[in-house]
Amino acid sequence: MIKPPRRPADIYFRFLHLAEALRGLPSLPELDPLEERILSFVALNAQQEGRLSVRDMMAKEEFGSPATVHGRLKSLREKGWLTLEETEDARRKQVTLTQAALNHFDALSKCLVKATRS
Repeated sequence: MIKPPRRPADIYFRFLHLAEALRGLPSLPELDPLEERILSFVALNAQQEGRLSVRDMMAKEEFGSPATVHGRLKSLREKGWLTLEETEDARRKQVTLTQAALNHFDALSKCLVKATRS
C-alpha cells in the first residue's frame, strides 16, 4: 500500500530523487549546475516560442560574464544538448535544443508525473 504524502513537499522530494536517478544514466552527458540553468532557460524560451541568439544569452548577467556563457554554450553543444542554427543574419546564431535535450525534458516530466502518483 502506498502511503499518501505527509506534506506537499514530499512530492517534490520524490521528484528530486527520481530526477537524480536520470543523472546516473550513461547515455546522458553530465551537466554542471550552470549548464543545467542555461539549458532550462533555453527550454523555457523555446516553449514560449521565443527566439534566442548567442548574443541574447551572453547578455544574461545571471549566467555570469559573456566569456563564461560562451564557454558553457560551447560545452553544451559539444555534449549534444544544444545546436546553433543560422539566421537571416549570418553574424547571429539561434540557440536551439537538440532531440537529446527534448528527450531529457520528457524523462524529467515522467519523473514529475510518477512522483505525484507515488
